[in-house]
Amino acid sequence: MALIYCVEDDESIRELVSYALHSQGFDVKGLESGKELNEALRAEMPDLVLLDIMLPGEDGLTILKKLKSRENEKNIPVIMMTAKSNEFDIVKGLDLGADDYVTKPFGIMELLSRIRSVLRRSRRSSDEEQLILAYGTIIADRKQHTVSVDGKDISLTLKEFDLLCYLLLNKEIVLSREQIMQAVWEVSFEMESRTIDMHIMSLRQKLGSQGRLIRTVRGVGYRLGDRR
Repeated sequence: MALIYCVEDDESIRELVSYALHSQGFDVKGLESGKELNEALRAEMPDLVLLDIMLPGEDGLTILKKLKSRENEKNIPVIMMTAKSNEFDIVKGLDLGADDYVTKPFGIMELLSRIRSVLRRSRRSSDEEQLILAYGTIIADRKQHTVSVDGKDISLTLKEFDLLCYLLLNKEIVLSREQIMQAVWEVSFEMESRTIDMHIMSLRQKLGSQGRLIRTVRGVGYRLGDRR
């Protein structure tokens, strides 16, 4: 569950956004100012920040600059929320590193779409930084494109390798067939689902004793390891 900080001084907007995101399964914390955000950041880093420009004390652009500074080790995705729709404010926010923006009044469905899009890009970027993936005695080297099990190299096809890496990146998380199809084959679930099942079966065989770690979740899809 993604943790989102909503920094907005208008209580009605803050509560509306928080309610809408909660209903979609997000963990949301509403904050009124940059000061409250700093206190929250010291306690826990979020997956994304929704940041208004007009705030009491430090304005949103100043806060954004700090969040995106080189000194900040964790590059937190930021979506700007502002009543200002002129090009200068939009460009300035993007130049300072904002990942996206919405202008008030905005539709909740539009905001949800932008949040999901930014989170996907952020996770993809984070995933790409992980070159060595492991679970049990399975080790996949994404740079060398090699896989070993119990210290012995095994040979996988390109799609088997991509599938294994996706399972390793999401170990212990249930993945639907649609998620797997979109991530590994980069197409919608219109393809025959048996394509995934056949690749899973082949992957299990090649992983030997570790193949049992790929578990079938009936009616949903697969997971690598036990459920969290």
